[in-house]
Amino acid sequence: MTGTGHRQPPLLGVEEEYLLVDPRTRAVAPAAAEVVFRAAAELGDDVSHEFTLYQVEARTPPCGAHAELLWELRRMRRVLAEAARAEGVRLAALAAPVLGAEMPPPCSPDDRYVRGSELYGTLYEEQTICAMHVHVEVPDREIALLVGNHLRPWLPVVISMAANSPYWSGRDSGHQSWRTLAWGRWPVAGPPPYFTSLADYDGLVATLLESGVLMDTGTIFWDVRPSRHLPTVEIRAADVPLSVRDTALVAVMIRGLVGTALDAVAAGDPGPVVSPALLRAAYWRAARDGLAGQGLDPVTGRTKEAADLIRAMGGYAQPALVEYGDLPTVIEGVRRLTDTGNGAMRQRAAYARGGLTAVVDEVIAGTET
Repeated sequence: MTGTGHRQPPLLGVEEEYLLVDPRTRAVAPAAAEVVFRAAAELGDDVSHEFTLYQVEARTPPCGAHAELLWELRRMRRVLAEAARAEGVRLAALAAPVLGAEMPPPCSPDDRYVRGSELYGTLYEEQTICAMHVHVEVPDREIALLVGNHLRPWLPVVISMAANSPYWSGRDSGHQSWRTLAWGRWPVAGPPPYFTSLADYDGLVATLLESGVLMDTGTIFWDVRPSRHLPTVEIRAADVPLSVRDTALVAVMIRGLVGTALDAVAAGDPGPVVSPALLRAAYWRAARDGLAGQGLDPVTGRTKEAADLIRAMGGYAQPALVEYGDLPTVIEGVRRLTDTGNGAMRQRAAYARGGLTAVVDEVIAGTET
């Protein structure tokens, strides 16, 4: 089945976080300030610091077509990679450091990070991790929340597709996405609750702020959330993928999920009520197995092959993928991903060839492809 596109797809944009590494030692390198300054000459405000000086973040402009998004992602990574080389380091699309993550990490000179470190302690110190965030245009915040209800069962599958953090500071974590588990320690992180309305959401956020659990609304780290300043729903479940093609694939798949969910919300469907315990278990299974084994369907409670869960997700998203003209791209991308493996599988294959230094070299070489 192929799609010709019958309606204008929602705009989408992608934010990616990356690590900087020393090309000699392959350890993470605290060069973010210099790299951001240099890259800003071309990327402007679309490049910024993250919590540690090991990390940089960049974002695409809003895009309509898959080809446009892919071009913007490649440009973004190319500019950052060139800036990193000019500063004597390398850009690496790693979701967790393979070598050299000291504790506590060197922190970006930002008052907000200092306040956060005082409130959350070692939780903040363990955040040398890199994610991919996808923004998809939606009409308003309440619809964004209801869309999130429909997306909750598919978040573990997104984790498995993008998994790219099997190693943490010199050792194999035993998981394909260690970042998912590190991030899940936060008090307001992971899969969002099921929300019935905007008032339901605002009431919970107010309670969390009053209790001191949240420093501010910027520390709402649920994997689906309405944007604070954009007319979008933000999906934050994925590791930063190793390959730029994987980033673009996951992003358009997510847009397909959002588009199908928008139609369901418009028809009065508030989304399936999924057990929080099963969803948490599905997160762990996706983080451990990724694409290499089985996942847990949080709706049925049954384990399935990871490839079967991806096909099921594609089937759910298919109505919107057809309308947006993205179905052929997604079919080809999923076939390529299952053939070549996600970033975690490529990292482990590199380790088998030459150990941890080969892992870092594989990621540096693959970051711009």
